[in-house]
Amino acid sequence: MLTLKNHPFVVQAFFESSLVLTFAVPKNKLENLIPECLELDVFDKTWAFIAVAFVQTKNLRPKGFPEFFGNDFFLAGFRIFVRYTNNQGKRLRGLYILKSETNKMKMSILGNIFTHYKYTHTDIKFQHSTEKIIILSKKSNLDIEISLSDSTIDLPINSPFKDWKEAKRFSGPLPFTFTYNKKTKKVLIIEGVRKDWIPKPVEVIRSNIEFINQQAFNGIILANAFILENIPYLWEKGKIELWKD
Repeated sequence: MLTLKNHPFVVQAFFESSLVLTFAVPKNKLENLIPECLELDVFDKTWAFIAVAFVQTKNLRPKGFPEFFGNDFFLAGFRIFVRYTNNQGKRLRGLYILKSETNKMKMSILGNIFTHYKYTHTDIKFQHSTEKIIILSKKSNLDIEISLSDSTIDLPINSPFKDWKEAKRFSGPLPFTFTYNKKTKKVLIIEGVRKDWIPKPVEVIRSNIEFINQQAFNGIILANAFILENIPYLWEKGKIELWKD
């Protein structure tokens, strides 16, 4: 792993909004997408999960730098819910990154210098009113509409969860993200720190997401959708350890 890519310093940002759609997939459909050091975070011995996050980020910068050094951008992230047992025997819940997209070329370049998040640049348009959120992208083939109604919201049809409390356990982002170097068998662990983390359920009116569709996951189901707003966020400096298989 290149040193610069391993999160060599603490980074802070402010999430104006973080919308996460979580999809349930039969676990055997995701097993070949994660490295050997990780295991799927499974529900009911059947379901594994992909989180699709849409985050409006403000003032992303190294910790301690003035806000005018920060970058504002929109992020679309595609992650798998996983678990990792570290060298101290502690089981960590987190995410394995499949792909990241951003509406700013600068962020795509810097993101690929300092992280393993696999950034690409795209044409995402984000519309956020008091009543709904609309996310569109021709390049990425995204067409999403979210209702922000204050009325009681039912879980998506066929969700594997029995209620929102159960579904909240699989609402991203989770505390850790993991990257693995197969040649060196080294694991990069990045911890996210946040405050006032209270996900609010939202209703998905439509969710056309090409990245999900093109994977041809048989049996994929929208399991839940949550939004958070106005959240200070911080990524700790990356930690590397040798995987003990």
